[in-house]
Amino acid sequence: MAWEPADVTNVNSPAQARVDLQAIRDNVALLRERAGGTAVMAMVKAEAYGHGMVEAAAAALSGGATWLGVAKLSEGLLLRAAGVRAPVLVCVGVPGEPYAEAVTVGLDLTAGTLWQVEEIAAAAGTAGRPARVHLKADTGMSRGGAGPSDWPAVVDAALAAQAEGLIDVVGIYSHFACADAPGDPSIARQLGVFKEAVELAEKAGVRPEVRHLANSAAILTLPEARYDLVRPGIAAYGLSPVPELGAFGLRPAMTLTAAVAAVKRVAAGSGVSYGHTYVTPRETTLALVPAGYGDGVPRQGSNLLEVLAGGRRRRIAGRVCMDQFVIDMEDEAVSSGDEVILFGPGDSGEPTAQDWARALGTISYEIVTRIGSRVPRVYEGR
Repeated sequence: MAWEPADVTNVNSPAQARVDLQAIRDNVALLRERAGGTAVMAMVKAEAYGHGMVEAAAAALSGGATWLGVAKLSEGLLLRAAGVRAPVLVCVGVPGEPYAEAVTVGLDLTAGTLWQVEEIAAAAGTAGRPARVHLKADTGMSRGGAGPSDWPAVVDAALAAQAEGLIDVVGIYSHFACADAPGDPSIARQLGVFKEAVELAEKAGVRPEVRHLANSAAILTLPEARYDLVRPGIAAYGLSPVPELGAFGLRPAMTLTAAVAAVKRVAAGSGVSYGHTYVTPRETTLALVPAGYGDGVPRQGSNLLEVLAGGRRRRIAGRVCMDQFVIDMEDEAVSSGDEVILFGPGDSGEPTAQDWARALGTISYEIVTRIGSRVPRVYEGR
């Protein structure tokens, strides 16, 4: 008898990430309003910052976005395979990728180097249709894109390929390094360099459909960076890109929960988890929570991060393991199956992703994006 895989679609999961699609729609609508009605490209890279790329893309488009952005070409192809027909910009590329397939399915591609212009043009020849290309300028982040010394050559190469009918230059863009630090002197410098890059390209003959520079932080703090299109990422998922300035009316879309797996009473002086980095100060009740660093709960959060259990916040007791962690419930009644909220929008007093980020000295982007594929996404607000 041949082995057949079990149907696990209805199996309860020890942990789950509930994703509020209405929150994503509302966040995108709010950002579009804050941008003065400027067109919105919702960034859905990295599984929409952990929220689920296809579902989040649909919600963002429903909320008023008219473009989508991804990092990798494979992400763009997945969106097209899922039936998404909105314009999709691929921001990162390496030599040898299936650019001809990307051109065939109508993905917009980034070119910030001569090899990218040449390889995309060659792929367009193979595909038998022009490639839609956004030229990327490095205005001071020293990451992707052509810097001021290389920019003229990239523009000239793109225009030559356009004259051959191989590409259409439909966009010019760049990315801020420090938009989340309002007042940083690099912001004004980058605005100036971008203005010069656009002017040079347009004088050379580029007629872009869209010029774009503003990320989440810039949308909310830099009206002069809007141009023709804005690119919200983390803000679309309800997390503030500049938390010291507040939430801006955004609502977090992800709530991470787990069901208590086991409960036990232990004596004072009991070591808990690997290394016994937590020792119970008194006789107490411990609850085992089946989520660990294999699911995206940071090991660095051992003895540091808080969760909501039994109606109040409690700190993780001892080391976070690959699949589980422990909390000290003291004398609070708790049963297997009770819900623990690891983070969420804060409605019930639970920590937020920003609270976790602050405790760990990182950013909320990392907290939600690192939640692994083993944690099912449960969609609400469809």
